[in-house]
Amino acid sequence: MSIKASSPLTSVEWKLILLLSAINFTHILDFVIVMPLGDQLRRELSISPRQFGFIVSAYGLCAMIAGIVASTVIDRFDRRKTMLVAFVGFLGATLYCGLAANYQHLLWARGLAGLCGGTVASTVMAFIVELIPEQRRGRAIGLVTSSFAFASTIGLPIGLSLANWSHHFGTPFVAIAGFGILVLLGAAWLLPSLPGTHRDLRIHPVRMLIDVASQPSHLWSFAFMLAMVFATFMIVPFIAPYLQANCGLSSKNLPIIYGIAGVFSLMAMNITGWLTDRFGPRAVFFCTAGGALVMTLVITNLPPISLSIAVLVTTLFMSVASSRVVPAQAMMLRSADPKMRGAFTSLNTAMSHFATGVGPLISGTIIGEAFPGGPLTHYWLAGWVAVSFGLLAIALSFLLRPSVRHGAIAP
Repeated sequence: MSIKASSPLTSVEWKLILLLSAINFTHILDFVIVMPLGDQLRRELSISPRQFGFIVSAYGLCAMIAGIVASTVIDRFDRRKTMLVAFVGFLGATLYCGLAANYQHLLWARGLAGLCGGTVASTVMAFIVELIPEQRRGRAIGLVTSSFAFASTIGLPIGLSLANWSHHFGTPFVAIAGFGILVLLGAAWLLPSLPGTHRDLRIHPVRMLIDVASQPSHLWSFAFMLAMVFATFMIVPFIAPYLQANCGLSSKNLPIIYGIAGVFSLMAMNITGWLTDRFGPRAVFFCTAGGALVMTLVITNLPPISLSIAVLVTTLFMSVASSRVVPAQAMMLRSADPKMRGAFTSLNTAMSHFATGVGPLISGTIIGEAFPGGPLTHYWLAGWVAVSFGLLAIALSFLLRPSVRHGAIAP
């Protein structure tokens, strides 16, 4: 196995990565805060579980649409302007969520947040591809994608505490919008201008989409992303209900479980980024993906357990499941045609949003209840389906190859 030299990130790169991480943290927290607010939303807005499902799905599906649309035009516009406009729209939509007085308004607000958030997510990855050299890109991806762990470890407990303190579901969204304004000021000050490539303005946007999606290397990357995210999001939304209904833990234990799991996931992702730069993404992906398969079967078949065992198992699962994203992203990014990198990252992010919305729907059709409010049934079966998607992702990773022009054009 060859070991590649890994140079340290420069001070300018560190500033950019920290800013992109803050942007990522803001829109990820907006996405994940909705699910634990489910009971409060149903009480305050008098909505049914089915309506709550639409609220959760609205963000992911609209983010997917935004990613597909962005993939047709993002390479034609300055990345800085695209980010600032999309982030302003996202913050407005998040504030709208906090002020929504009924189900209809909240549904519209979540959809608008998804449209803008999907564009933001695509542009974040485009900045990394354009400005971070390949030999340091794995570490940069690890740091930026660590925002999910920060959102789970720090953002969620604070947001839920604000909702409990104010007795209103909208308070966390208002707080996120307020924090986002500070991030927006930093973005306006620090983000560099990255002009569009203008590869051929005569090409129709739909034709551009077809060009991006028709390349075999891109298609394999999209399928790889779908399989990997399905493998994760079929399991993650049901961990907390399963631990409470089947394993005998209480809601008071959840902050401890998720807090510790988030801290270790954060460390694991950054270590994985370093390992990816040093040993290459493929070898690191095989190790983390294999570990995720094992832990998926463990966490979906737990009997009644103690808090310490729950912390251990959840931490191991979250660490390997989140860490495999780092080398996976590195493999996908280097497989993209350099002339279409912005469009590719937008469309690839759209596939991810689609999977985060549809994955829970698939597992929701599998998982049932022994009786209303009782233990969950068939979570183990959802685990095996998730493992099947994980195995498919490993198989598809063999088909990901660096772009022919990648080495010559990559920054």
